[in-house]
Amino acid sequence: MLVKLDTPGILSKAIDLVSELVTEVRLNISSFGFSITAMDPANVAMVGFKLPKSAFSRFEAGNEALGINLDNLKKILKRCGPGSSLIIEKKDNLLEFNIQDRIKRKFTLSLIDIETEDIDFDAKVGRMEFSSKVELSSIDFIDSIEDSSIVADACSFQISEGKFIIEAKGLDSSRAEFSGDEAKIQAENCKSRYSLEYLQKFIKGAKLSEKTTINFAEDHPLKLDFRAPNLEISFVLAPRVETED
Repeated sequence: MLVKLDTPGILSKAIDLVSELVTEVRLNISSFGFSITAMDPANVAMVGFKLPKSAFSRFEAGNEALGINLDNLKKILKRCGPGSSLIIEKKDNLLEFNIQDRIKRKFTLSLIDIETEDIDFDAKVGRMEFSSKVELSSIDFIDSIEDSSIVADACSFQISEGKFIIEAKGLDSSRAEFSGDEAKIQAENCKSRYSLEYLQKFIKGAKLSEKTTINFAEDHPLKLDFRAPNLEISFVLAPRVETED
C-alpha cells in the first residue's frame, strides 16, 4: 500500500475526531479509499469516517485492514505543516510516513492487533429508524450545543409544529428554536434526549463542515453527518431515556 496526500491536514483533523471516542481502530483500505468505523467502550456512541480515493494524489492499494493506535498516529500527523505533502507506505508490520516539506522527514508506526469486532457502519445505521431530518448551519448547531452545556448535562432535540428545538433544563435552562427559515426540516413531531458530554465532542466535526445534518426519532438514536470536500464523518449516539425534571 502506498498513498500520497497533498493536504494531510484533512486526515489529521478526522483522526482527532475519531480519537474522541476510541484509542485503537482498524483503518480499512479499499478501492473506495480510507474508512474507519468504531464504537466507544461504553457502547453509547459510534463513529464512521470516510476519506475517498479522490482525496489522494496517488493511491496504490488493495483491500486490507490495519490496526492503529490513534494517539501515536495523531502525533505523527500533527508534524505535517500547512504546505506539507504526506506519503504513507506499508512495509511489513509498519506504516512509513514520509513528510515532504522544506526538508524530508520520516516516521514509522507499528501496526497492532485489534480484538474488537469489525463493524459495518452503513449496515448498522441502515437498521435504525429516523423519523426526522434537519439540516442547519454548523455554526448555529455548535452555538446551541454550547448553550445547552452551560445549564445541563443532557439536552432534548424536539420537532414541534414544524420547528426544530434544542432545549436543556437543569436548575437553569436554555432553548434554541429553528423554523423553516433557518433550517431544512423534514420531520414529524418527536422528542429525544442526548448526552451533552458526547455532543460536545461531536461538534468539533461541525467545524469542518458548513452544514450539519441531524437524523433522530422519538427516544431513538441520533445520527449527525458532517461533510466537507473529500471528507465525510458521522456520529451515532444512543438516547438518554429518563424522566425530565
